[in-house]
Amino acid sequence: MRTIMEKTFNPNDAETRIYQAWEDSGAFQPKDDDNAEAFSIVIPPPNVTGRLHIGHALNNTLQDVLVRYKRMLGCSVLWQPGTDHAGIATQMVVERQLAQEGNISRADMGREAFIKRVWEWKEESGGAIMQQLRRLGATCDWSRERFTLDEGLSKAVLKVFVELHQQGLIYRDKRLVNWDPHFQTAISDLEVENRETQGHFWHFAYPLADGSGELVVATTRPETVLGDSAVAVHPDDERYQHLIGKMIKLPIADVEIPIVADEHADPEQGTGCVKITPAHDFNDFEVGKRNDLPKVNILDRQARLLSEDDGTGGLDRIPAEWRGMDRFEARKKLVAKMEELGLLREVEDKVIQQPYGDRSGVVIEPWLTDQWYVNAGELAKDAIAAVEDGRTTFHPKTWEKTYFEWMRNIQPWCISRQLWWGHRVPAWYDEDGNVFVAESEEAAAEQARAKLGKDVALTQDEDVLDTWFSSALWPFSTLGWPDDTPEMVERYYPTSVLITAFDIIFFWVARMMMQGLHFMKVAPFKDVYIHALVRDENGQKMSKSKGNVIDPLELIDEYGADAVRFTLAAQAGQGRDIRMSKERVEGYRNFGTKLWNAARFAEMNECVVPDGYDPKSVTQTVNKWIISEAAQAVEAINAGLDGYRFNDAAAAAYRFVWNVFCDWHLEFAKPLFNGEDEAAKAETRATTAYVLDQALKMLHPFMPFVTEALWAETGTRDTQLIVAEWPQLDGLQDAEATAEMDWLINLVTDIRRLRAEMNIPAGAKLSLVAVGADAEVAARLQRHDALIQRMARLSEVSLADAVPPASAQTVLGTTTLALPLEGVIDFGAEKDRLAKEVAKLDGEIGRLEKKLGNERFVANAPESVVAEQREKLTDYAGQKAKMAEALARLEAM
Repeated sequence: MRTIMEKTFNPNDAETRIYQAWEDSGAFQPKDDDNAEAFSIVIPPPNVTGRLHIGHALNNTLQDVLVRYKRMLGCSVLWQPGTDHAGIATQMVVERQLAQEGNISRADMGREAFIKRVWEWKEESGGAIMQQLRRLGATCDWSRERFTLDEGLSKAVLKVFVELHQQGLIYRDKRLVNWDPHFQTAISDLEVENRETQGHFWHFAYPLADGSGELVVATTRPETVLGDSAVAVHPDDERYQHLIGKMIKLPIADVEIPIVADEHADPEQGTGCVKITPAHDFNDFEVGKRNDLPKVNILDRQARLLSEDDGTGGLDRIPAEWRGMDRFEARKKLVAKMEELGLLREVEDKVIQQPYGDRSGVVIEPWLTDQWYVNAGELAKDAIAAVEDGRTTFHPKTWEKTYFEWMRNIQPWCISRQLWWGHRVPAWYDEDGNVFVAESEEAAAEQARAKLGKDVALTQDEDVLDTWFSSALWPFSTLGWPDDTPEMVERYYPTSVLITAFDIIFFWVARMMMQGLHFMKVAPFKDVYIHALVRDENGQKMSKSKGNVIDPLELIDEYGADAVRFTLAAQAGQGRDIRMSKERVEGYRNFGTKLWNAARFAEMNECVVPDGYDPKSVTQTVNKWIISEAAQAVEAINAGLDGYRFNDAAAAAYRFVWNVFCDWHLEFAKPLFNGEDEAAKAETRATTAYVLDQALKMLHPFMPFVTEALWAETGTRDTQLIVAEWPQLDGLQDAEATAEMDWLINLVTDIRRLRAEMNIPAGAKLSLVAVGADAEVAARLQRHDALIQRMARLSEVSLADAVPPASAQTVLGTTTLALPLEGVIDFGAEKDRLAKEVAKLDGEIGRLEKKLGNERFVANAPESVVAEQREKLTDYAGQKAKMAEALARLEAM
């Protein structure tokens, strides 16, 4: 029969068309069936400025695999999409545009005009990543797409802020923050990039106030000397116990500061004396709290020495001619002045960890400001308990330790940002500084009227909230909370699983746990799957500077989305980083081609599933076996996906489709397709088509496009594959058929291996002699005689009591399989060839053993290079063992 299928699958032509058909069908929306089990998952909202990178591709592939699997199982699936307003990132994009257009700043525009401009950008260009996720095949319910600044989510943010403030869990305080002098805002730890930098330790002498001596301290930031509040020594350090409580004359600043006892000072480090600057160092801030030290600030918003009094006393310590000076220029001035005063003792070159703003690229300052905080320590209590008692489980479980360590040592959460783009803090102030927190200005005015007995002018706080504050509400705010949407919340909250990267366990996962438990009284997800990093083919972390960044969109253009998805899923082993390379993607593209060719072969052989086909009624052993193998594959895929072992599930699907169905079943089926037994032919055609259908279903979560295309090509369907029923093959495993066909596969494999090892010409047809075959083996040999001859390239199969002379041999069970080789190969030449191969491999093995025995090489070479050399050594050793075995066989003939 002439095939009507295209010879190849063209992803570039098919993917957009197939995706549009899915979306138009409503397949992405939850099933309207109250009896269906609910399965819900929220997308980690990418920045509205974002572009699909390889980490997004992994994260969303794994989510989509689960979503498609659950949808086919009949669940009512909600995959909630949306984007984050990404305060600092989005503001930066628009400010750059403004600068390019004429160097106008947001300050020149004013707040209202600037925010209007950002919204315009968002509507025109923002959210491009949502389209890119479609190219990957992500089947989110786009009809429910949310944005962290949309009306509903903004209402949730206001309610949460006000209620937490009323409960005393949100408050205003003066504390240290990571301050970005370029953007002039506090930023989160996640937005701080610590880089190794060549720096210095300056060792300065601080004279004792009574003139009796000096203490030497070291610092990497000399300019902060002007803000010192004390020098700390360890309480058990005998060298300094007599000095505790005495005063030091702080150079240049011309003030006296105390010597305090605190365990922060390490007697083993340097002199054991540590300068304490509570307003400019996070550790020092805590020392200052313990010892009731003043917090003296010396820097302004732009990280310049103060030029105006801020009320902390810092201005009085700064020489008049230094005021307003840049911090790094002030550093040079201070070092020079200390040297002039004879107080510079040493300058030590040292590699230091320097904090930079990941977007601004400038050095971050710990800076003392008034900010809004959440009492994270209180909210963390139930979030810790929820993981301890199993309400929420991490996969792999090892990440729970990371979660606990951070949560048990959690600091107050700074939630205010000095930006314009974001949720504005719902707090209003009167002229006397009284604060009124409410969901609207009208409600704040009412509070003021009730407190003051009159109407007063109110000014809203200029700051906006940290983007993590709104995204912490994501699992329930996206369902419509706090509006009256009980059916959505009740149906889909808590979510079933969260799939995310390890680097936002603290910033997002933990905060969703805290807010979800506090406001919904239930943890926001039952399971948290933490995926690993995607690295390059050598195991190196991807970075622009290394030039090894892999763009998933380029991979999709070249190889198709299916190949990219399968590559990611097949390597997503728990706790193991993924190595990505074009070669791997190309290999899985070839897998898709193999499947396509198998379907064409089935079509050419008129394989269709007839009405009334019952897989339990087949009689041919080969058909019982392939159905049994399909059942085992489904069981393995189910176990893998249910346990978030995506690589195991993908491997089971791959093995069944390529190794079992394509490599063996179709070969076994050919003689039946071409035979005279019409009943066997019809059964095998029907079974092949039936099993191909099951294979398409199994593969669909991983390779949705090619499987959907084949589903349409290979039969008359009632539904699209995306909503077809997941394979239900319980009770179809056949141990007897499996044992027989496994025996046949092993027999053919062993003979093929012998032929290869003995260098037997491909066209040579040999005799096979089975020695010591029992009745069962003899019956199998007779039953499958034609297949064995065809697949192992044999002229005959016979039984004997003894091994013929000059035979290559292998053992299968209790049977010796012999291939007489007299006249087939030149024994002497073959021995020489094998001996040379063994000698050559010995040389390679010796070279690698010497290399890997070199401790300097192992210590200094990149880990990926060492691993590659070890892999080669193992490979060569395996090759040598096979060659030596073949040589031994020849010697024994």
